Amino acid sequence: MAKKSVFQKIKLVIFTLQFHTMNPEIINQLQAIVGPNFIFTDVATRTDYGHDETEDLNFPPQVVVKPATTEEVAQILKISNTYKIPTVPIGARTGLSGGALAIYGGIAISMERFNKILEIDEKNLQVTTEPGVITQVLREAVAEKGLFYPVDPSSMGSCFIGGNIAENSGGARALKYGVTKDYVLNLEVVLPTGDIIWTGANTLKNSTGYNLTQLLVGSEGTLGIVTKIVLKLLPQNKHNVLLLVPFYKAEQACEAVSAIFRAGITPSALEFMERDAIDWTLRYIDGVNIEIKENIAAHLLIEVDGNYPEILMQEAEQILNVVEQFEIDEVLFADTEEQKNALWKMRRAVGEAVKSNSVYKEEDTVVPRYELPKLLHGIKEIGKKYGFHSVCYGHAGDGNLHVNIIKGDMSDANWNTEVPKGIREIFELTVQLKGTLSGEHGIGLVQKNYMDIAFSKVHLELMERIKAIFDPNNVLNPGKIFPDGE
Repeated sequence: MAKKSVFQKIKLVIFTLQFHTMNPEIINQLQAIVGPNFIFTDVATRTDYGHDETEDLNFPPQVVVKPATTEEVAQILKISNTYKIPTVPIGARTGLSGGALAIYGGIAISMERFNKILEIDEKNLQVTTEPGVITQVLREAVAEKGLFYPVDPSSMGSCFIGGNIAENSGGARALKYGVTKDYVLNLEVVLPTGDIIWTGANTLKNSTGYNLTQLLVGSEGTLGIVTKIVLKLLPQNKHNVLLLVPFYKAEQACEAVSAIFRAGITPSALEFMERDAIDWTLRYIDGVNIEIKENIAAHLLIEVDGNYPEILMQEAEQILNVVEQFEIDEVLFADTEEQKNALWKMRRAVGEAVKSNSVYKEEDTVVPRYELPKLLHGIKEIGKKYGFHSVCYGHAGDGNLHVNIIKGDMSDANWNTEVPKGIREIFELTVQLKGTLSGEHGIGLVQKNYMDIAFSKVHLELMERIKAIFDPNNVLNPGKIFPDGE
């Protein structure tokens, strides 16, 4: 008999875990750690913490605990490791890949009480924060000091910094400023064994040993639970210019993205929205009045920022010169803060608007930006092949396209059998175009069985070994990232 791989051994452990039942002794031990007011076994709470924003999935944990200190998290993980109980760290539940779903029940560790900004270091342009701080709250707090934290996911008004770390979140301004990983200097992490470590140093340069900080960023809560975060900051820019450019052809809008960069301009944001995305959003939200002509197929929302208005206007003129080479309608300049806020409100509401319109599946593809037209064309052809309609939007400036597959009036049979085939072909096309499966949403539960498209057996086994070293009993967020075995 062939020797079992690390992955197969993990699968055997999971098979055992999924039948584990929480007993009163363990509940009492957890209660002794967090206190009776911060442990929950009632159906309503467990159901509430059993979902995020991923489609319509719900996996209630057996118990929800809400620790307030690193030491409490460590004690909880020592219990889960001793009794081999699956344990999932849960933030604001805004994820889109099922990364924080307790698919094997067990313990859900809510990080919502870790909600303090510990220090804003104006001299070194750093902030130390707990993971349960809402991203927008942190951005506004550092802005009051004249500082800038650029990462701005669409859910920044509700998502937690810790979740951003777990998923390596991006946002509209990632093309100029980067994503979460580009701002993380150091992390305090509780390992699945209950050990507590700092992963790095509060320095801009660090070539001391393996880069554990970057390994933890984007690990989706499978390697450790982050309890403190040190982020670097930037000086706040004072000015920006925002344009909304309507295109008669969606693929031309994608072509224009690369053309803008080739002209020597780096916008702070460059967002793509198909016609349906804007139409549905305008019906979904109030306070945004934009006339969309009937023959417009897509829009680009383009922002440039800096400290010198005259330079920004020159860049805006250069952008106009580029987009006028394509078939476009009249460009809208947002002249006031009210207009700018309205346009950003529209863009950030697209995901929720699509979700409210129909049952859907969202895929988070990313390709080199020059390949965006091919990707968009391919997605539409695949949709025709398998009988589904898609609505696309996303951070076109960094090649990140969100593909929303709409159920509409599709039969349940086709939805369950044909759509997965189409999704696999979309990912195969994405990888052929030198892209990959997820730009910012992570892999989690819903994408894990497509990982074989992006990675070889060697890649996957290497990642499995890393998981096994950090988490030998596979108690921390099991069943995520790695494809199901045979």
